[in-house]
Amino acid sequence: MPNIKLQSSDGETFEVDVEIAKQSVTIKTMLEDLGVDDEDEEAVPLPNVNAAILKKVIQWCTYHRDDPPPPEDDENKEKRTDDICSWDTEFLKVDQGTLFELILVRKENEWCEEK
Repeated sequence: MPNIKLQSSDGETFEVDVEIAKQSVTIKTMLEDLGVDDEDEEAVPLPNVNAAILKKVIQWCTYHRDDPPPPEDDENKEKRTDDICSWDTEFLKVDQGTLFELILVRKENEWCEEK
């Protein structure tokens, strides 16, 4: 699989499968707009994501890479929290600050919005 480099706000570079990186609508759009592909050596800068959080996001996206796209939100449908897999339960056992940063990064970069 082709890889690209993502650079965190604190300068750490991660080599990531391009399909995993494209789970972020923001990164997918950036790659398309800039014409960046897996042949480029230059890292894609992510100025709003530190290395620790980026590492966790990559870990989550790698684990869930083959998941089907999420269903359309139905505002009237009750949200369930009892169907979270055990891997996700363990993944989310982090301190409150880390959890907040994960939520913020997910929203700002539109991670896993589309497949």
